Amino acid sequence: MKYVENIQQVADLNPDYLGFIFYEKSKRNFEGIIPEFSNSIQKTGVFVNEYIEIVISLVEEYRLDAIQLHGDESVDYIVNLKKQLADNRALFIEENKQIKKKKNQHYISKNEVEIIKVFGIKDEFNFDVLQPYLDVVDFFLFDTKGKERGGNGTKFDWSVLEKYPFDKPFFLSGGIGLEDVDQVKEIFNSELPIYALDINSKFEVEPGRKKIEELQEFKKRLNV
Repeated sequence: MKYVENIQQVADLNPDYLGFIFYEKSKRNFEGIIPEFSNSIQKTGVFVNEYIEIVISLVEEYRLDAIQLHGDESVDYIVNLKKQLADNRALFIEENKQIKKKKNQHYISKNEVEIIKVFGIKDEFNFDVLQPYLDVVDFFLFDTKGKERGGNGTKFDWSVLEKYPFDKPFFLSGGIGLEDVDQVKEIFNSELPIYALDINSKFEVEPGRKKIEELQEFKKRLNV
């Protein structure tokens, strides 16, 4: 998401997550104001190999509920990120025990900030690389491996996921559009632990601006 009015229109459709890309090389790089919308929607910041201090700063500034890591972030990186988020959370709680004030130095999400780690897939994938991440992330996200870090508008071979060996839930992403509804229903009815769909470029007028009517139709066809 990128434009205030469009953000509000999409929020009115009550998605579970709304994503904001904080990556200067992206055509969807977000710089601006996030309007108020339902607390049931998880504000998600998308980062690519960003300094932890900057991630923390943007979590606080934009009151993010989830972090999507779209780069080559290591397990150690995520462990350190989670520690700093936890430290900020503990500090916030302690400050509020001692001092009642309207503005707090550190923001705290209503829940712990979720960590979503992205992995690109094309025609095959070695799921063994996920093993070290199992205990440090809340979700995986599988996207199409391409030239850009997301938003390539193409699907990978979903049959690769049949070999997914873990219980860790994941987001499915990569060029999903209206024409994929039947295939999406099929994979949802499989035994794979799919948690959510991440839809983006196939529903855009331009990078960062979504087609509201097509999103409505997609939601209607999925019956969600």
